[in-house]
Amino acid sequence: MTDLVARLLYALAAAVGRLPWPLVRRLGDALAWLWLRTGARESTVALRNLELAYPDLLPAQREAWRQGILRATGLQTLETLRLWTRPHARNLELIRQTHGEDLFDAALAAGRGLIVAAPHFGNWELLNQWLAAKTPLAILYKPPESAIGEAFLRRVRADADAGRVTQVRAEGAGVRQLYKRLQGGGVVGILPDQQPKGGDGEFAPFFGVQASTMTLLGRLAGRSGATVLFAWCERIGNGPEYALRIEAASPGIADPDAAVATAALNADVERIARRDPAQYQWTYKRFKARPPGSGETHPYADLEGR
Repeated sequence: MTDLVARLLYALAAAVGRLPWPLVRRLGDALAWLWLRTGARESTVALRNLELAYPDLLPAQREAWRQGILRATGLQTLETLRLWTRPHARNLELIRQTHGEDLFDAALAAGRGLIVAAPHFGNWELLNQWLAAKTPLAILYKPPESAIGEAFLRRVRADADAGRVTQVRAEGAGVRQLYKRLQGGGVVGILPDQQPKGGDGEFAPFFGVQASTMTLLGRLAGRSGATVLFAWCERIGNGPEYALRIEAASPGIADPDAAVATAALNADVERIARRDPAQYQWTYKRFKARPPGSGETHPYADLEGR
C-alpha cells in the first residue's frame, strides 16, 4: 500500500511538473498569497525568523521581505515537482552559469574525500542532480515521519539513469557509512543548516542568535581529512534559470573544537543566505532549540500548531 500511494503521489507531481512555466509561476504566487492571508505556518514562521535575524529592518521592509520569501517558497515548492519528475538531463539545462567547478574537480582528483555542504538556499534538489551527473555520492537525509513520505522521497530523489545517489538516513549506522565513503575518497552531501537531534549539536551564533548546529560535518571532515565545499543553485532572472556556485569552506570548519567548527559552519551558511534572503528557507523553525540553562522559551512557542 505504501508503494502504491507513493506512486500515485509521483503521478500527481508529474502532472504538476508538466504545467507551463508561466502558469507555475502564477500558481506559486497564489500559494504565497494564500499562506499570507490565512496566517499559515510558512507565513508566521518567516516573519518571526526575520524579526530574529534582521532586527533592524523597519516593519514595512520586513513585511516586503516576508512576501518575497513566501513567493520564492511557493515557486520552489512547485518547481521542485518539475525537477523531480523530468529527465535530469533536461533539468541540468536550467543551469546557465557555473562558478567554482574547478574547485569541485580538484577535490575529486585529490582523492581525499569530499563533503558538499548544501544549505537550504535556492534549489538544492537541482544541485543534487548536478552532483549525481558529476560523480556517485551519498546524501544524508532526515527521513519523514510518514512511511509514505519516505517512499515518495526516495523515489523522486533516485537517479533514474544510473543509480548514482545513495540516500543515507541520519542515524548511527548512516554516519558510519558516510565516514567509510569519505575514507575511500568518495563524495558526501549534507544539508548543514538543519537543527540536529538533542545531544548531537552545539550552540553557535547564526544571524546573531544562538542556534543548535550540527557537529557531524566538522567531525567527519576532521576525522577523514576530506575537503569541504559549499555549493548551491540560486535562481537568476524571472524564468527557471539558475547559477550554480561552489566555494571553499572556512578553514575552521574542521577544527577539533566543536565551538570553533560550528561557528565557522554557521558563518558560511549565513554569508550565503545573505546573498538573497528570499531564496533562503526562512520558513523553517531554525531557532526552536534554546541553550540549556538559558531559561529562554523558544521563539515559536506562540505559533505552536502552525
